[in-house]
Amino acid sequence: MQEILLDSIIDCLKLLPFLYLSYLVVEYAEHKMSSKTKELIYRAGKAGPFLGGLIGIIPQCGFSAAAAGLFAGGMVSPGTLLAVFLSTSDEMLPIMVSEGIEPSVIIKILAVKVVVAIIAGLVLDLVVEHIFGRRNEMPEHPDMCEHGHCGCGEHGIWYSAMHHTVRTAAFLFLISLVIGFGMEWLGIAGASKEMVKIPGVEAVLAGLVGMIPNCAASVLITQLFLEGILGSGALFAGLLCGAGTGLLVLYRENQSKKMNLAITAVLYVSGTVGGMIVGGLGIL
Repeated sequence: MQEILLDSIIDCLKLLPFLYLSYLVVEYAEHKMSSKTKELIYRAGKAGPFLGGLIGIIPQCGFSAAAAGLFAGGMVSPGTLLAVFLSTSDEMLPIMVSEGIEPSVIIKILAVKVVVAIIAGLVLDLVVEHIFGRRNEMPEHPDMCEHGHCGCGEHGIWYSAMHHTVRTAAFLFLISLVIGFGMEWLGIAGASKEMVKIPGVEAVLAGLVGMIPNCAASVLITQLFLEGILGSGALFAGLLCGAGTGLLVLYRENQSKKMNLAITAVLYVSGTVGGMIVGGLGIL
């Protein structure tokens, strides 16, 4: 119990600077930029998925949380958000380094995640542009201050960003506790070892485990692979679907539930299918 509590506290503390900076950017954009300027930034996101794919591989789930906040504020495209989610490596990299895995293997894993993330992000942006481009408008992103009651008009954007950060961090802490205790109570690790023995479904199940918005998911997937229980396809499916706390921030801040569900579905499908394809190619 103490370990779960400590992990939840540490995870939230690590996210604070990323959350605050992302909210500060969004607050500045909402109150200082014209709608035309924001749209130009949004539509300049042709390179967004490339940058998102590269940034995501840094072993810190704070980038996925920050990307979700920026997306909720209309600052980055859906494809950029998806690219960050897919490439987020979370705890995989430090675990493999500590286990003495050959650098060439780690580089292959990271490279594949980046490539899949960029391709999926570009495709999603093309689809969104096809749907919304004809009307020459961005998908709607409600002003965060409309539902956050942050008092930015009275105290300024610095206070407002801090207000959003504290509220979101508290939300993430509570959810992390629930997920942590839930995983321990349900015995997710033991159950996963049995379920992945079912032929043809290990990638699908690994993708579902990866979707759990907690660092423990990437730890579990990586450990199962290192123990020889998961194949390479399941490893990639789980790691690609693992967006860390990004999904929690997305659902907390973005008011369009349909869009949130759509992004979640695209993340799972692209991550699982991408994992299966990579596993079939025998890259590892």
